Amino acid sequence: MIKKTQDISRKTEERSRKAEEIFVSCALPRIPIVFLVGPTAVGKTAVAIELACQMNGEVVSCDAMQVYREAMITTDRPSQDMLKGVPHHVMGIVSVEEEFNVALYREVALKAIKDILARQKTPIICGGSGMYMMALLDGLLEGGAPDAEVRRHLEAEADKLGLKVLYRRLQEVDPQAAEKITSADRVRIVRALEVFESTGVPISMLQKTREGLWGRYHIRIFCLNREREELYARAEARIDQMFALGLEGEVKALLKHALTPTSSRIIGIPELRDYFSGVRSLGEAKELMKRNTRHYIKRQLTWFRKDKRLEWINAAPDASVVGVVEDIRRLM
Repeated sequence: MIKKTQDISRKTEERSRKAEEIFVSCALPRIPIVFLVGPTAVGKTAVAIELACQMNGEVVSCDAMQVYREAMITTDRPSQDMLKGVPHHVMGIVSVEEEFNVALYREVALKAIKDILARQKTPIICGGSGMYMMALLDGLLEGGAPDAEVRRHLEAEADKLGLKVLYRRLQEVDPQAAEKITSADRVRIVRALEVFESTGVPISMLQKTREGLWGRYHIRIFCLNREREELYARAEARIDQMFALGLEGEVKALLKHALTPTSSRIIGIPELRDYFSGVRSLGEAKELMKRNTRHYIKRQLTWFRKDKRLEWINAAPDASVVGVVEDIRRLM
């Protein structure tokens, strides 16, 4: 245990020096890195594009599912018309058959941010993935790289034995981490156990070695929000629009691929898979998508509320995109 801890400390110092080489050479003090985060369907994309237009910026996606090339409707990837005039990065970069994780995301996102800053433009990090946001702001666990084999084993245990069994195990091996993770948070429970089983070191100890962009660059983080019922209504209307755009056909095509555990969880794929197999009706599949999206919105808001660095922008039902951007600019 002591040797592993020493190795982690040494590697952390090496990583920090490399990070400095990457960013110090190109980051200009007066150019901010702007994060625009928030729950699904809140309207982040339109605001980010307008903000980029006003601030000579480019958008870097912070969405865990929009990285997949073949999933356009299911992930609500912005249309080509919306993207005209404002370059977007880290969208549609891998196949649904390829493993993709937060470590790979951080690598490609940091490269994009470096390039944007080098051209004296403003990076605008936009999306709803709290984990991806944290990876950029606070760094990753040294020595805690994903272990696909261990994760598959843990996922199988969760399916067979139940998540409560895994959570009790986490309480035994890493009580500090368990205190910060709810017993229903499958992703974080599996990740914490994956780190412990693959490294022998509790994730709570590794988290103390992380370093990211926060504290070294001029960063502003804005979280766009709306009243809960309005959010739900917007999300449900978006799902109806997805079906109108051809969601069924896209999911049929996606199911012909060898989906990874992550890509197979895109909302729309599990629900329509059951419809295609006759387990439920189309109407039931659509309602389940809406319910699962509402639950996802709750999880997103819970994650973001825990981070006290965020500045909240509460948009009124009749707020225009330009008006929201004006609110953001005033706070900057």
